[in-house]
Amino acid sequence: MFHRNPVGAPFTGEAYALGSAAITLAYWLVWILALGVHDSRRPAVFGTGPEEYNSVLTASLSTLGLLTLCLYLVDFAPQRSFLLVAGGSGIVLLLLGRWAWRKRLHQQRRRKRNSYRTLLVGERRKSSDVARLLRSNTLAGFDIVGVVTTDAEASDLLPGVTVVDTYKNLLGTIERFQTDTLIVTSADALTPRRLKRLGWELEPMGVRLIVATALMDVAGPRIHTRPVAGLPLIHVESPQFQGWRYLAKRALDIAGAIIGIIITSPILILILILIRVDSPGPVLFPQQRLGLRGRPFTMYKFRSMHIDAEHQLVGLLDQSDGNGVLFKMRDDPRVTKFGKFIRRHSLDELPQLFNVLRGDMSLVGPRPPLPQEADGYEEWMHRRMFVRPGVSGLWQVSGRSNLDWDESVRLDLYYVENWSLVGDLLILWRTIRAVAKGDGAY
Repeated sequence: MFHRNPVGAPFTGEAYALGSAAITLAYWLVWILALGVHDSRRPAVFGTGPEEYNSVLTASLSTLGLLTLCLYLVDFAPQRSFLLVAGGSGIVLLLLGRWAWRKRLHQQRRRKRNSYRTLLVGERRKSSDVARLLRSNTLAGFDIVGVVTTDAEASDLLPGVTVVDTYKNLLGTIERFQTDTLIVTSADALTPRRLKRLGWELEPMGVRLIVATALMDVAGPRIHTRPVAGLPLIHVESPQFQGWRYLAKRALDIAGAIIGIIITSPILILILILIRVDSPGPVLFPQQRLGLRGRPFTMYKFRSMHIDAEHQLVGLLDQSDGNGVLFKMRDDPRVTKFGKFIRRHSLDELPQLFNVLRGDMSLVGPRPPLPQEADGYEEWMHRRMFVRPGVSGLWQVSGRSNLDWDESVRLDLYYVENWSLVGDLLILWRTIRAVAKGDGAY
C-alpha cells in the first residue's frame, strides 16, 4: 500500500503507519500543552463558572485547527479525516468529563470537602460582606475558617468563624488555621509594600493570595488586569447590548425556538386538548408585558387558571407569599388541576417560543415585567429591560418561585450586565434539568 507525499514520492505502508503514529502522538501532546497554556486547570476557574469550558474549547479547537493545517501541508488525507473525527469526539468527551468531575466536586463542596481553607484579612465590615457572599456560594469552594480584622473593633462576624483582632503575626495565624488561601478584603487593609512582601512570604508556604475589589456582580470575562508602571489597573468592560455577539444571540434564539417548536409539537397539541378537557375557557392566556427598552408586547402562556382568576385575585392579596411587588401563592385556589402540573414543569411557558420567533423575547434573559410592576421600579431597576426578556433565565435555574423579589432583581441585573453565549447555553441546560425536576415552581 502506498500514499503520496507532497512531492509525489509514495510513502510505504510502514512509513505511513509510523507517520500516522507520530502525528497522533503529536496531536495529544500539543492538546495537553494547549490546555495548560489556556489555564484550563487553574484553581481560579476550575469547578465553577463558564471560564473553564471556554478555556477547554479554545485550547481544543485551536489544537485541532493547527494539526489539520499541518496534515494538509504533508498530504496525509486519510489521517486528516481520522483526526477530525477523533479530535471532535475527544473534545466532546473532554467537556463531558469536565462536567462529570464538576458535579462530583460540587457534591463534595456541599459537604465542605475539597474546599479551600480561606482566611480573610481586612476591615471588619468589608470582611463580613465578603464572608457572607462566599458562604452563600458554596460551590466556589471557599471555606471561611477565620477573619483577621485590621480595625479596632473585633467581634463575631459569622457563626462558626473565628475572629483575630491583629495581623501583626499574620503568618503564624495562617499556619494555625492551616490556611491554603488568603483573601485581602479591603484595599486599605495592608500597604502596597506590605502586600508585596506578603506575597513573597506566602509563596514558599503554597498559600494563594487573592485581593478582593469593590466591584460587585461583575463576571470574569468583563474584567481585565493591565499593569501600568507596576500598578495593576483593573479594566471593566461595558456590558454588550449590541454588535456581533448580540446578533449571534438572536441567531441562537431563532434556531432554538424553531427546534423547540418542532420537538415539542406533540406535547403542545396534547396540552391543548387536556386544557380543553380540564376546564372551560380559552387555551391560551395572553398578557401584556414589557420587553426590550420597555416596549409592551403580548406574551402567551397556556392557561393554567380558571377563567375568573383575575376577579378572585383581590380576595387573595393578603395571602401572598411574595414580597409586596409580585403576587405568589403556593396553593393558589385559582389554578386548575391540570394547571398545577404544567406550572410545576413550566410547560405553560412553551407558547413563548413563538414570542421568541417574533423577536419579543429571547430564549434566555430577565423575567418580563408587568407594566404596573415596572411603574414601581427604582431608576436602576430599568436596566433589566436593556436586553430582551427570556423564556428562561438565572431566576429560572436559581430557585424560581422560591426566590424573593430582591434576589430575583439581583439575578436579572447580573444577567443583563454579564450575559454571554456560553452562559446562555449553560442556563438552557440547567433549565431542562430544573423543569424535569419541577424544583421551585408553583
